[in-house]
Amino acid sequence: MIKAGIGPFHNVSSGGLHIHHLVWGILLLLVIGYIWLIEAGITSSLLSSITAIAYGVGAALTLDEFALWLNLQDVYWTGTGRESIDAVVIFVSLMSVGIWGGPFLRELTLLALGRRRASTQ
Repeated sequence: MIKAGIGPFHNVSSGGLHIHHLVWGILLLLVIGYIWLIEAGITSSLLSSITAIAYGVGAALTLDEFALWLNLQDVYWTGTGRESIDAVVIFVSLMSVGIWGGPFLRELTLLALGRRRASTQ
């Protein structure tokens, strides 16, 4: 149906590069895994620590090959391979925002929704 252009799903391209559904699936798994770790990490148990470490290792190994699964060819040692480095930097940046900025963003959201009052000191 995608090839025939029928239905809501269509091929996605960027600058002539076809972005396969594998890319979207891996990105979805990384995001869902990260969200799960935020929720499960609250318990601070040995199991949540082990899964957090395993997730970090798996995400690092996966993102290290980002250029490979985006281009579906081994471009690791070429200029295009730089995409893997960019993906790691972006992912680490987003994780940092979630880890260190999370409490701030949560409080800001509650303040905007009127569930918290601003401190007047």
